[in-house]
Amino acid sequence: MNFEQAIQLVEEEMKAVEADMAKNFFSEIAMIPTVSRYLISSGGKRIRPLLLLLSARLCGHSGPRAVPLASSIEFIHTATLLHDDVVDRAFLRRGLASANSVYGDGASVLVGDFLFTKAFSMIVGERSLPILDVISKATTRMAEGEVLQLTKMGNPETTEEDYRYVVINKTAVLISAACQIGGILGGVPENQERALAAFGLDLGIAFQLMDDTLDYISEEKTLGKIIGKDLSEGKVTLPLIYTLRTSSPEGQERLRAVIRSPNRSEEDLRMVMQTVQDSGGIGYTVNRAADYVQQAKDGLAIFSPTQEREALLEIAEYTLKRKK
Repeated sequence: MNFEQAIQLVEEEMKAVEADMAKNFFSEIAMIPTVSRYLISSGGKRIRPLLLLLSARLCGHSGPRAVPLASSIEFIHTATLLHDDVVDRAFLRRGLASANSVYGDGASVLVGDFLFTKAFSMIVGERSLPILDVISKATTRMAEGEVLQLTKMGNPETTEEDYRYVVINKTAVLISAACQIGGILGGVPENQERALAAFGLDLGIAFQLMDDTLDYISEEKTLGKIIGKDLSEGKVTLPLIYTLRTSSPEGQERLRAVIRSPNRSEEDLRMVMQTVQDSGGIGYTVNRAADYVQQAKDGLAIFSPTQEREALLEIAEYTLKRKK
């Protein structure tokens, strides 16, 4: 099974998710659907809704409840993108002008707030306290991850443990929640629900690790954002952390100076990017991602072999192959 075949298993449900999102970002305030539609229609693979739908199917759930929950998860993700682009001063998202560069920071923040609160309204409508509990804990942790990342900007003393905390809380916990909700919908035993949550967490960590390598090695037209964007913003991700750890004292000092500088030149950025590639920082990060993918796949052994399990395993493998 390949990635496209994995998507085909829940193709009709994914279409229903798209329709449900379009219905739920409607508002009498024209700016809300305008900004929401701009970002939501700009692409993205809908990994989180896909994982929720496949996890629910894996656990025997085939009813209609998965669709609005998948929509709400994507709304939360989209809200964080709107907020992130304002915080990061980003002007490109998925190869297009970011929403904040088109509509302004204020509109992006406030429409992000709308999508976030709308998501919780949709979740409450499902009348499931366990699901609400999973989502509320995940979103709280996401905010904590965002704040820690902000405090570590331009800090060359950022450790791999600091980085892991940010990755888990900023990215992985929502992916974990999507998978766990599938287990809740299917009413599986607690050990299987925990296994799905762990699968999603490991997959989410691997996803972000690979995203951070692409920032150093991909092509801008492929990735859909400016290459070296993380570095230019002062984000110290794992490829750079490894490079700092393994460089000579002189090399470390050069790297630290660039990271600390509020005015990084193009030449500085090119030097750091080249140093990261030469140091083995990319390979180290990819290997760590592969470890998490293998751990994620091993965790699904608790489930009987089915098409849905194979699809989830393929999505885990795809995480290591993706170019954007």
